[in-house]
Amino acid sequence: MLVLGVILLIIGFVTGISVLWTIGVILAVIGLILWVLGAVGHSVGGRRHYW
Repeated sequence: MLVLGVILLIIGFVTGISVLWTIGVILAVIGLILWVLGAVGHSVGGRRHYW
């Protein structure tokens, strides 16, 4: 999710499409939160690790 968010951020920035930029920011933030939760040992979605 984090990688997809960054890809959408780059595409949105290059093409100037603000919708892609917004969706990219949202996905990157959610992916970062899930990654941090998984890294500190909290279960995310029933899994011990989130990749």
